[in-house]
Amino acid sequence: MSMHNEQLRLPSEDWRAYQGVLSRRVFAFIIDYVIIALLWIPAAVVVFFLGILTLGLGFLLYPVLFALVAMLYFGLTVGGRDQASPGMRIMGVAIARTDGRPLDFLTAIVHLVIFWIANALLTPLILLIGLFTDRGRLLHDLLIGTVTVRSDAY
Repeated sequence: MSMHNEQLRLPSEDWRAYQGVLSRRVFAFIIDYVIIALLWIPAAVVVFFLGILTLGLGFLLYPVLFALVAMLYFGLTVGGRDQASPGMRIMGVAIARTDGRPLDFLTAIVHLVIFWIANALLTPLILLIGLFTDRGRLLHDLLIGTVTVRSDAY
């Protein structure tokens, strides 16, 4: 899809669109990772049978299986039409790019991977950044140009 065919949707500048977003993100994170853990179970069963069929080679997928499931989950949901994962939709938030373009599959995965890396390096104290930035943006939001906004105000 070319750039002129994409509909630009700039995030709101109204402060009410970002009120309570940080706490909503935390609860959305918990909901999403419960869903990912539930999705990991059938994926593990599939990998088990794949491992048997490939004479043990498929078992090498187990160390990265949770990350693969999470990447597919976030890539398909956050990079999809609603720009939000199921947990984010439940909590009433969505991710928007600051340039107004929609998030695609790859950008959603990059957003997730940068979050994992920043969280591994800075521990969960990374959430404190959101208390001091405009619109409650976290480090990975600042790095790739996204913002989390309340769905009803977007």
